[in-house]
Amino acid sequence: MTDTPAAEPGAAAAARRIAERREQLGISEDELAQRAAMAPNYLRHLLTAGPAFDPGGFVRIAAVLGTTREVLVEGRADAPPGQGAPGPRPRLLDLGETECWELVGTHGVGRVGLPVRPGPVVFPVNYVVDKGSFAYRTATGSVTDPEDGVEASFQVDHLDEYLGRGWTVLVLGTAHHVTDEEELRHLAGLPGSAPWAGGDRPLWVRIRPDGVTGRRIVSG
Repeated sequence: MTDTPAAEPGAAAAARRIAERREQLGISEDELAQRAAMAPNYLRHLLTAGPAFDPGGFVRIAAVLGTTREVLVEGRADAPPGQGAPGPRPRLLDLGETECWELVGTHGVGRVGLPVRPGPVVFPVNYVVDKGSFAYRTATGSVTDPEDGVEASFQVDHLDEYLGRGWTVLVLGTAHHVTDEEELRHLAGLPGSAPWAGGDRPLWVRIRPDGVTGRRIVSG
């Protein structure tokens, strides 16, 4: 009988990624073993030992799952936030308006929510904070170009994957097109005013808040 090798660091994380990918594709563990040309017991042995025990086996597993060995071993570099587990004893706290403005800073990337047909849409945009409002650049007639005066929302948040903590700030207000030339020059000179999406985006949209709320997740 072969002794079970000591698991290498990261073996459990790799096994978890494989299990999650299997569930996503609807493939059982036995089906994965068959398609990867290995016995089910050997697959379980390999998942316990880790990728260094049989690098070629992990390559075959990755091919069956439609991904790469690197993604299974190290995780996706562009994974969406929230892949980690919650922190110990998490609690949700309300934030005051002053703290909300401190958290969003002078500029960054947030999400604007607009009322369009057939339903509301949310898009990421890079923003600047100016005179107690959020402003962003877009192209005239684009999906992030709202009708002047419509109700809109704006959200900025941050997650600490390692500690399982984070915060979110939500603004509800009215979106307006900025047309004053002096105001346009002022906005264009603020840090963070260059649009990440590039291209010609001459239209500035300002969201003036009717209310600012925020929440923070703490742990420990």
